Amino acid sequence: MIEFIRQFFLDLYEVAPRWNFIFFHDPTQWERVVEGFWVTLQLSVACVIFSVLIGIVGAWAQGSPNRILRSVVQGYIQFFRNTPPFVQLLFFYFALGQFTPTYSPDGWLEVPIISNVGWAIISLSFFAGAFNVEIFRSGIEAVPGSTREAAEALGFSRLQTYIYIVFPLAFRVSLPALNNNLVNLVKTTTQALAIAVPELLYQFVGIWNDYPSAMYPSLTMVFVIYIGLVGILVFSMHRWEKAMRIPGYGQ
Repeated sequence: MIEFIRQFFLDLYEVAPRWNFIFFHDPTQWERVVEGFWVTLQLSVACVIFSVLIGIVGAWAQGSPNRILRSVVQGYIQFFRNTPPFVQLLFFYFALGQFTPTYSPDGWLEVPIISNVGWAIISLSFFAGAFNVEIFRSGIEAVPGSTREAAEALGFSRLQTYIYIVFPLAFRVSLPALNNNLVNLVKTTTQALAIAVPELLYQFVGIWNDYPSAMYPSLTMVFVIYIGLVGILVFSMHRWEKAMRIPGYGQ
């Protein structure tokens, strides 16, 4: 089967040289595609997890009686919501990256402790996390005040009320908006190309730079892979959202 696919695309290349799907008949290029897909997957998962954690903690801090803490969270939201994620990525990597401590594994080369992949995860997580804070905040506001009062009457502290009572309800209310933000986050990972993170788009750009005849096939494959990847994510999130829906809410 693999040999048939390989021969098919070799024949296609001979008939139409501008449609050189080289990654289907050259094992080295195929390995680059697989590596790019794996990096994209890892980057997406890490950013989704960290951005959700930032959203949970930020939403809790927004309801704090401490005005300074609330101001810090609000400043964070305004900074990351009102600047382009691409600019944030470059700022984190090139500006803040200058202050990153380094280590020398061989006594000669100075290697920063945070790699370009690390900066991409930090930058994109903070960007999506700012929106997640607002999404969870709106979910928390949808929880009736009487529910919190009942928890407090039972002796729950503010943190316990948030963890065991308010957030589980708010999370279910927030899921539709959260899903949209996480899908956008996965698509935004392509911007990591700018700081040489070897994700999917980076690998395909490298392939068509090495083989100009592979430009159209590379762009087509990037398009198809992202449709599939995001489609699976949207389908899974929709199923999860349906399973978590509060009976009678919003109907």
